[in-house]
Formats: sequence, structure tokens, C-alpha cells
Amino acid sequence: MTCDGDLARRAREGDERARHALIERYVPLARGLARRYRHTAEPMDDLVQVASLALVKAVDRWDPERGLAFSSFAVPTIVGELRRHFRDTTWMVRPPRRLLELALLVEKIREPMGALLGRDPTAAELAERIGRPEADVAEALQARSGRVARSLDVPLEEVDHGVATLGEMIGDDDVEFERAEARTTVERLTSILDQRAREILRMRFEHDLLQAEIASTIGVSQMQVSRSIRRSLERLVAHAALEPAV
Repeated sequence: MTCDGDLARRAREGDERARHALIERYVPLARGLARRYRHTAEPMDDLVQVASLALVKAVDRWDPERGLAFSSFAVPTIVGELRRHFRDTTWMVRPPRRLLELALLVEKIREPMGALLGRDPTAAELAERIGRPEADVAEALQARSGRVARSLDVPLEEVDHGVATLGEMIGDDDVEFERAEARTTVERLTSILDQRAREILRMRFEHDLLQAEIASTIGVSQMQVSRSIRRSLERLVAHAALEPAV
């Protein structure tokens, strides 16, 4: 039995020192596989961690009695975990699996091709390189934007001799729309009141006048103003309850 096989056998028997020794022996392999993806936006420390955890899984699952060398078993295990990491955890907006895998392939070859061409390769050039339809590659390139969230401070374009950011280009809720809708609703409901009742409500709630001020303005007592407001509101509430729901 090989040295790796002996360590694996002892590890299965509960020898933690043997298990750790086998893991440490192949840590450089795990790091090397993680470095294959250094061209991506994913932090290298995260990739090394994923590869290292995959190495531990490979150590725990490897059975030397099947005749397969540990390195031959560990490499596809680690690579598979790295690809799963990209597929499952690094997309802000996750595309379909077929598109996701194509996007990763395109990303892998785009940088080397760009270095040879001295520019970013076109979708047609990438499609020819990997033997896929150009439309699929273009869709994959678009899906790459879902890998990371864009900062709202990213400059987009010049506006009035300045640079507009993404955040500045996002529209805000316009409160005037809500106010316009409210005014329309009030006008419809108050149409059931007489002119004096509507005027009293307008002075009280639109101009925020006190009841005494309203009474002085229209030449009635404050008590009459109070009663008018109460009766008007009661009528409006009852009328609104009878309106069909929109």
C-alpha cells in the first residue's frame, strides 16, 4: 500500500494525525487548482478556502482499495466544488444553469484571448473559439453582469458638464402623484356637500385655519363651524363606505 493509502487507512481508523498529514500533503494541489480561477472577480482567499474544504472532503471519501491514486480522485472533487461555488454563490441574479455554465466558460477564455488580441474579443470571436452559437455567447456575456452588484456611485455619463452616477439616474417616487390622486378623491366625495360646508372644510384642512378664525371669516359662531365640520365628515365617511371598491 502506498504512503497515501496507509495514511488514509489510519485516518479511517480514527487517527487524526494521519488524516491531517494527508490533508497537508495536498494543500499545494488545492491552492494550485484555486489559482486556475484567479482571472475571475472572486477573491483568491475565498477560492482557496473552497478548494481546501473540497480537499478535506476528498480525503474523507477516498478509498485507496479501489486502485485510484489520491490525486486522481482529489482533482475532480476540488474542481467540482470550485465550479459549484461559482454556480451557486457568486451571482446576484442567478441565470439558468445552462447559461450560467456557458458564462463561466466564456469568462475563462475571454481574458487569455484579450491578451492575445490586445482588446476584448467580440461575441463572434468567442463563439468561434468555443464552438457555440454567437447568440448564446452574447446572452452569456450579458448574464455576466449578474455576477456582482453595481455601486450606485458608478459614473455613467456626462450630464451638464458633470458626471452622473447610477444612483442619480434612478428615479424617485413623486409625492405629487399621490397628492393629485388624493385631491381627486376629495373633490369627488365633497361634491355631495353644499358650498358653505365645502368652504369650511377647505379652510380647516387645506389652509389649516382654526375654527375661531373660520367663524370670523364667514361670519358665524365657532360652535356652528364645529358642528358643520363634524356633520360634513360624518357624511363623507358614510358616502365613502358606500362606494364600490376599486
